[in-house]
Amino acid sequence: MSYSDFTIESLKEKFAVKVVEDIPLFPTPPSAEIPALLNELLSRYIPLATNINTEKARSELIIAPILAEFKFKFKDRISLYSGIEFNVDQNAGLKGRCDYIISKSSEQLSLTAPVVVLVEAKNENIVGGIPQCIAEMIAARKFNEAKGNQIETIYGVVTTGSLWRFLKLENNSVFVDIVEYPIQSLDKILGILTSVATG
Repeated sequence: MSYSDFTIESLKEKFAVKVVEDIPLFPTPPSAEIPALLNELLSRYIPLATNINTEKARSELIIAPILAEFKFKFKDRISLYSGIEFNVDQNAGLKGRCDYIISKSSEQLSLTAPVVVLVEAKNENIVGGIPQCIAEMIAARKFNEAKGNQIETIYGVVTTGSLWRFLKLENNSVFVDIVEYPIQSLDKILGILTSVATG
């Protein structure tokens, strides 16, 4: 079993988590300035990515540029990992490759204290990506604890590139935002990422 094999039911059974899906996580979402270079890149890349319409194209042409610019903006405070193995507890099925991890550390050569875990949605299906994201968030919490990093809240994001939906893990409750943010609200997406990854 790996992250992508979990369902909501198996997560509840194995980890005793409660899923809350009827509240907005950010009633007044923060906003952040969009770097001019990122605006320029996305104006060129988004039409290409949506026409190719594969997970790989959306990941490389939409998600990666957004996260790379986010990393450069906060290079002294966060690190960014893409496509790394994140094997935390093989017996519990908390193993596999994570699409993206943002760590609350400036160290880039070694992963420490992940704060935001991002999962690319499968077949443009945000809801279908939620169980995998929750499993990775549980793994992130276990990883933090093993490293002596007590971070009370772990955040996750399920994204198709065009739509972004945030999750939050606190204690044994997983909160799934009722709001999906379109790429046209990139200022809000960046604002939320800034508040959860650097706050």
